[in-house]
Amino acid sequence: MPTRNWGLLRGRPKTTSIFRSEVMSLIQLYIPSDVARFTVSQLGEMGLVQFRDLNGDVSAFQRSFVNDVRRFDEIERKLRYLHKQIELNDVDVYEFMDEEFVGSSRGPRDIDDMEERINAHESRVLKLTAAYKNLQLNQLELIENKYVLEEVSSLFTEISGRQGAVGGQSGRGHASGSGRGQDAAPLLSRADTSSRRSIGSLDAARAGDLEADIGVGGMGRDINVGFIAGVISRDRIATLERVLWRSLRGNMFLNYVDIEDPINDPNMEEPVYKSAFIVFAHGASLRDRATKIAESLGATLYQVDNSAERRQEDLIDTMSRLDDMQHILENNSVARINELTSVSEQINTWYTVVRKEKAIYHTLNLFNYDANRNCLIAEGWSATNDIPAIQSALHLATEDAGSNVPTVLQELRTTKEPPTFIRTNKFTDGFQNIVDAYGVPKAGEVNPGLFTCITFPFLFALMFGDLGHGFLMTLCAALLCIYEKKLAWLAKDESMRMFYTGRYIVLLMGIFSMFTGLLYNDIFSRALGIFASGWAWPTDKGGEGITVEATKLSHVYPIGIDPAWHHASNSLLFTNSYKMKMSIVLGVIHMTLGICLQVPNALHFKKRINILHVFIPQIIFLFSIFGYLVFAILFKWSTDWYARDASGDLTHVSPPSLLNMLIYMFLSPGSVSDSDRMFRGQAALQTFLLLLALVCVPWMLLVKPLILRREHQKIISEGYGRISSHVRVSTESEGLGGAVVVAEQEEMEEDDFDFADIMINQSIHTIEFCLNSISNTASYLRLWALSLAHAQLSEVLWTMTFLPTLKMSGALQPVAVMCGFAVWFVLTFSILIGMEGLSAFLHALRLHWVEFNNKFYDGTGVKFEPFSFKAVLDSAEEQ
Repeated sequence: MPTRNWGLLRGRPKTTSIFRSEVMSLIQLYIPSDVARFTVSQLGEMGLVQFRDLNGDVSAFQRSFVNDVRRFDEIERKLRYLHKQIELNDVDVYEFMDEEFVGSSRGPRDIDDMEERINAHESRVLKLTAAYKNLQLNQLELIENKYVLEEVSSLFTEISGRQGAVGGQSGRGHASGSGRGQDAAPLLSRADTSSRRSIGSLDAARAGDLEADIGVGGMGRDINVGFIAGVISRDRIATLERVLWRSLRGNMFLNYVDIEDPINDPNMEEPVYKSAFIVFAHGASLRDRATKIAESLGATLYQVDNSAERRQEDLIDTMSRLDDMQHILENNSVARINELTSVSEQINTWYTVVRKEKAIYHTLNLFNYDANRNCLIAEGWSATNDIPAIQSALHLATEDAGSNVPTVLQELRTTKEPPTFIRTNKFTDGFQNIVDAYGVPKAGEVNPGLFTCITFPFLFALMFGDLGHGFLMTLCAALLCIYEKKLAWLAKDESMRMFYTGRYIVLLMGIFSMFTGLLYNDIFSRALGIFASGWAWPTDKGGEGITVEATKLSHVYPIGIDPAWHHASNSLLFTNSYKMKMSIVLGVIHMTLGICLQVPNALHFKKRINILHVFIPQIIFLFSIFGYLVFAILFKWSTDWYARDASGDLTHVSPPSLLNMLIYMFLSPGSVSDSDRMFRGQAALQTFLLLLALVCVPWMLLVKPLILRREHQKIISEGYGRISSHVRVSTESEGLGGAVVVAEQEEMEEDDFDFADIMINQSIHTIEFCLNSISNTASYLRLWALSLAHAQLSEVLWTMTFLPTLKMSGALQPVAVMCGFAVWFVLTFSILIGMEGLSAFLHALRLHWVEFNNKFYDGTGVKFEPFSFKAVLDSAEEQ
């Protein structure tokens, strides 16, 4: 079937602002049973509807489509098995995706054909794998039998040679009348090697009897003594020795040799090192006991013939069978790899289709089945702007199913709070995630994400301002943005996902840092003299240890701080004062913006009382104290405190201390000292502002609760009770097979107004606002503190690592400069951009979450999570 481009559908949703969330509608769908699967498939491709569970009281095992879910769970299990076999056999997985099959509405026959193919592949792979494992077990037995035969033959060949030598000496001893020839012979005396060891009885007489029972044969002597032979793990051979020695009380002889090459045991994940052993014992009972001990320790025993000729024949036959087995294993491996290769070409397509189909039936289980109408009833939330696109999808699903009965869509009236849906793109998504981490906006509430796109990187830049550091950050972020498709694999790496998803945040932080670095006139802690300085240093004075004063020129440096301050001994005093006051000014502006955003919230939710008795007293309170402080800062900056009149006298006493002025505004209202006076009428203005702030406290505390109490009493006195409504679409009495779909309403309780609760809540908000106005304003001083720390740390790195190499002389200076630059660059990236950048990021985050959001933002909404195949597949990839 051909795929469809949803962008070409009729009723494509319009792009809306992120200032507020989308207007949501509770929709109800009547879906004919034969169209249900195609309908859910089309809606899943679009991702526009968040379905509600209408079967909340039904367990997952009792729902209508549980068998279909189990069916696709089983298919997915088979695909996981095939994928595991592909990985174990090092078969490359093709990135091929059959877009036509994946993107189209698949019919039941297509799914059945796919399932048959998967079952056939799994059956063949299972058979080949089982056969391969059995062949490996047979090969293992043949290999171990080969080693045992070789060891036994080698052992008796060596024993026979030594017995011949000892026998000659014994014959001469017997001829001379000595009866101690055999008893004096050593027990299997031979030179020990690193790979072969022997343990025997201390009864030397038994050794002589043992050797006497061996006669010369072709491949060593024939064996007339009982023995057992086998293979055991190398780390258990010592245990076998001790247990046999103690259990048989020394009436045994054990010899073993370590097999040099590891043996591939199909039952083990890794190759195992083993040893071949042979145990001699007199009597059947001792041999049976030795057999049980060896088997209990995991040894594998093999039958070895007593005849040397038969052992030779068995060894030849074993070698021949090993060669045949190797050919069979190779053929099996080739067949299995060919089968898995054909699977690897389609496994990504099958995975995608199976996960989509399983998600479809999971969603169908949320619907209510109406037996009389032979249809499924679904409810869900969607953006009102998306309803035309949803209707188009329903029409296409009906066509795909070949049905003449369309799906019916209708909007339901409800007072339930809808989920929050804010349309974002790849640029705004990162900033919206910052807001959502604090709390999802309520439906219709002003979204801080719109303002965060600018204020967040700007506040970050105030703490991080440096033209050079900002350029490096911008460069890295720009590369991530330009090559975002090629670098999409970074999103799968847990450690790099944050940087990749927030690449546009980092880009703006870098650009704003370059802007503030230009204002601070800092580039890697150096001054940037783009324009002529407004100060001139005297050329006829100075020297080491002598302080000189710069002369002010007629012009002013046009942008930012004059570069002359970088070389001044009092530059820290100047920049501290400048950045501290700047932090207060910008902090008050930021908080004012937060308070002002209460107005659009109140207008949207039709609560004028919040404008008159919350917003107005709060803004007056803030401006009466800290607005006046901002005015004083700007006034102080714009006044020439060292100006003289015509007679040459100073027109002002001295620059006032704004901190002392603000403190004594509360401690000594109505009076201003001469040192703190800035203009006429300052004392009266401060008294008026202080009284205005005090009036705002009871205004915020009492007026709103009293008005709400009066309105409630008026409603009760007029006889209005609670109003509850249910929109019932179908009922059991109407004979619709129990399909009851209700647009649930929030019922008001009879006495839901509690004046005490409202009063306590308003008291908490009033106290919190008054105290937070002070603490939040002080909190913005972190802009000054981190900016100062960043500049000083940058200066230290420059002077301690790179600057000394520039002052060197001699032939080694180029090498020293390169090493110094490398150290400086690495430390700059790791400390100043990495650690300092993270610190500034977290402080900017706190300023938005605490100082800005708490002025207007509730953040108690529920995020809109529509049924989407893309989300389902992304979640599966993460797992």
